[in-house]
Amino acid sequence: MMMDEQVFQKAADEALEGVRRALEAAADEHGFEVDYSAGTLAVEFEEPGPAKFVISPNTPVRQVWVSALAKSFKLEWVESRGAFCWPSTGETLTELVARLVEQHLG
Repeated sequence: MMMDEQVFQKAADEALEGVRRALEAAADEHGFEVDYSAGTLAVEFEEPGPAKFVISPNTPVRQVWVSALAKSFKLEWVESRGAFCWPSTGETLTELVARLVEQHLG
């Protein structure tokens, strides 16, 4: 059964806010910018080369999408984990974004 839209929106907002806080804590140390507006989280890098990650909810399909490193990741809500997870690896949104940032930074 598909998650109710209001429940999805609340879960997505909380998930993106958690990722934003984690990224902002690391942004100054690692030299990247974090921008959260209109429900979309953008992470922009200048080093080691220019890159932009975009994290946004996709309400019609009740997923959170991550575009990073020339790939698209579609995360689904996993009730037992209380988190959006990438089905291929089981990583939560926070774990996936942390791994992608580490990959980019080397």
